[in-house]
Amino acid sequence: MLLTKFKFRYTTQIFRSLSTQTCDLTKPIDEHHVLDQLSVLLPIRHQTTPSLAQTQQLLLLSPEDKLRGVFIQKLNGTNAVKRALTAASVDLEVNSNLIARVINRGNIDGGSMVMLFDWAVEHNKMLFHNVDTYNLLLKALGRRKYFDVMHNVLTDMRIKGLNPDNQTLFIFIDSFLKGKRVSKALRMFGEWECDLDSLKVMLRCLCHRSYVSAASTLLNKMKGKVECDGEAYNIVICGWARFGRVSEIEKVLKEMVEDGFEADSLTFSYALEGLGRNGQIDDAVKMFESLKERELCVLNAAVYNAMIFNFISVGDIDECLKYYDAMLRNGCEPNVDTYVSIISAFLKARRVADALEMFDEMLGRGIMPTTGTVTSFIESLCSYGPPHAAMMIYKKAKDAKCTISVNAYKILLMRLSRFGKCGMLLNLWDEMEQSGYVSDVEVYEHIINGLCNNGQLEDAVVIMEECLKKGFCPSRLISAKLNNKLLDSNKVEMAYKLFLKVKKSRHGENARRFWRAKGWHF
Repeated sequence: MLLTKFKFRYTTQIFRSLSTQTCDLTKPIDEHHVLDQLSVLLPIRHQTTPSLAQTQQLLLLSPEDKLRGVFIQKLNGTNAVKRALTAASVDLEVNSNLIARVINRGNIDGGSMVMLFDWAVEHNKMLFHNVDTYNLLLKALGRRKYFDVMHNVLTDMRIKGLNPDNQTLFIFIDSFLKGKRVSKALRMFGEWECDLDSLKVMLRCLCHRSYVSAASTLLNKMKGKVECDGEAYNIVICGWARFGRVSEIEKVLKEMVEDGFEADSLTFSYALEGLGRNGQIDDAVKMFESLKERELCVLNAAVYNAMIFNFISVGDIDECLKYYDAMLRNGCEPNVDTYVSIISAFLKARRVADALEMFDEMLGRGIMPTTGTVTSFIESLCSYGPPHAAMMIYKKAKDAKCTISVNAYKILLMRLSRFGKCGMLLNLWDEMEQSGYVSDVEVYEHIINGLCNNGQLEDAVVIMEECLKKGFCPSRLISAKLNNKLLDSNKVEMAYKLFLKVKKSRHGENARRFWRAKGWHF
């Protein structure tokens, strides 16, 4: 129904345009011109065979798409698959990064992952015959819960003379715990050659996945078998602190002292965090003052951060800033966690000016935020108000040589497009591509939307045509918005030509989906 109305609107406006252009009734109307303009209204059958251009696109595929396409074809037999992998002509580009990109994306089953890895080992044994590359395979298998295949790969490693390391243990244990196979993880650890480092790996995995009780039991069980240290106790204390289990913290701390290990600054920071998470802020303040008076430990950034986090959690930013000022007065250098927590609290309270000032201070001290941290700041600022503050964060981070993620660029482009800031929008797009990121359909949609909002329709048409030439087809909402604005501006011919191009591109996209379902990969 909508398509019929859309076509009727085009027909009406075309005849209107022709009538205004042919006011002299003595002039004959060009019937061929009218028929050409109305030809789009005739139905076109869906193509059932890939065109030559689509077939040629196979030659332009990235190496990982070529390898992944082999498994989409569902070939029978290992030899057939390996011959197809060799025929993909990526021999000179096969490396661990390429194999990781293939096995970490798509719906490749465990057997296919191992088959691809075996083929890569056959082609370059020197590059792939090491523990690190096997760990890449095990991590991909564990993410999809192919536990039996993981055990087979581990057995194959040992047969080939490769000794698994603690990273291998971490991958196995974390995969089991993520799949809620706690008993299987513990049994796996029991079969491992246990030492202090492997015990710490096991304790970290258990606490990270919230199995703190199992970690505490394991620590007590391993005391006579492994010579523990204070760090092992701190791992368990940290796990209980996340849940605010003060009684359990006190119990582990008592065992730690009885076994001859002294509590350090990290231990007390976890204890303070546990009190805060349990809602005992006053007790945390008393404990902090006691530490300061008795000089039981060095008041470092971890201890101050625990108090800062506690007051942020209850929404008392002013009290949090008092501990930050005391931290500076006592000559204790803040770290990245200090600033990220305070800036995030400012942004949550919409104190944008304070957040920008704190961000300047962090960069002034030479503390570089991570890529994810910058993205989170930009995302928070773009959730309300104009994009000026988010752009300030972006520019300051870029000047400080911080890496800006493609998601941060997309968030900024989306916000700028909504406000119609075309100059800033196009400059940011140029900077994004200079940073090495490739524009996808989402980026093009933001650019087209921003140009439409600012009334730059001809520029929007140029960007739309560029998008279509690259094989992207913008959403129907963006296409309809641009076409409607062109029609409202009486640019009928431009709207009509764009309509034809979008229709052709959408038809090609439907054909690609059809052939991908049949095993083609282009």
